[in-house]
Parts: sequence; C-alpha cells; structure tokens
Amino acid sequence: MTEEKIVTIFGGSKCSEGYPEYEQALMVGRLLAEAGFTICTGGYLGVMEAASRGAREKGGRVLGIVMNQFRAEPNRYLTDKVATNHFYDRLQGLIQRSVGFIALKGGMGTVTEISLVWNKLMTQVIDPRPLVLLGECWKPVVKSWEENLVVGAEELSLLNFSDTAEEACQIIVEKSKGVKVN
Repeated sequence: MTEEKIVTIFGGSKCSEGYPEYEQALMVGRLLAEAGFTICTGGYLGVMEAASRGAREKGGRVLGIVMNQFRAEPNRYLTDKVATNHFYDRLQGLIQRSVGFIALKGGMGTVTEISLVWNKLMTQVIDPRPLVLLGECWKPVVKSWEENLVVGAEELSLLNFSDTAEEACQIIVEKSKGVKVN
C-alpha cells in the first residue's frame, strides 16, 4: 500500500466562481488530483470550495478540516471531514499531515495559515516541504514584510512563488518527493 500524499490549499472564503483565485484553485484541485494527491482545505467556501470541487471532478479525495464553532456548513465537495473545537487544532490539522502547501489570495486567516507554516519551516518544527504562494498578490505582500519586518534571504528561500496553477502544482510534485509527515 502506498502512503497517501496530502496537499493543503489555503485561501479566502469570500470569492466565488469567476474570481481569478477561485478559477486558479479549481485548476489546482484538478491538477493535484490527477497527480495522485489528496486535497486538504479548511472545508468551507471560496478557494476551499474551488480546490475541493476541482479535485472531486477528477475523482480525487478531499479532506476538510472544519471547526465546530463555525455556523456555516462545509462545502459539498468534501469526501472526508475532521471537526475541531479550536483554531489552533484546525491549523495543526491543516499542516501536520501535508507534504506541501499552496496559498492563494485570501484574508487574515490565510496570512495566519501561511505564517504558521512558514514559521514551522524556519524553526524546523516540520521537515522541509514546499510552501507555494500562488498569484500576483503575494510578491508585494512578502516584499513589504521583507522591508518592514525581520525577514531575510534565509526565510525567503523557504517560499516558492508561482503565477499559474500549473506552475504551483509542478513545484509541489517536484519538491514534495520524499517528504515524510509525522
């Protein structure tokens, strides 16, 4: 039996079909499912729904890490669901089992998610694995962090930038080989 390869997709909940990030997430879900990955998301709307939908349309498995405190219903494309009671438990669930991460445009929740993954990579709390920032929104955000915070070349080397879903998925395929999850 082969070990399941999970990729977590982060992104905002406030977009829908027709938004660039929704369409990118839809393609990411499709491409990763075709490549044999299970998709993991926060389980709700927007980017999470799009990635889930894309994976399901290609027959892929979709894991949603949802939170009991939220009143919203999870998206209908999930094949499996893990319910958590607290934000940190949810974040841990999104991170621990994944061999790689792709972040699309979102809000402060998305920033929190990528910040935690990035910090865990920097402090070597988790073994190296790809963290891909997909979309034109990320370069100016990261540039601002570099200019206004203590972020240097070593930290930046842990990030991968991509402009297209295809490029993001190719980075995941190439850089997730041999990643072991605890």
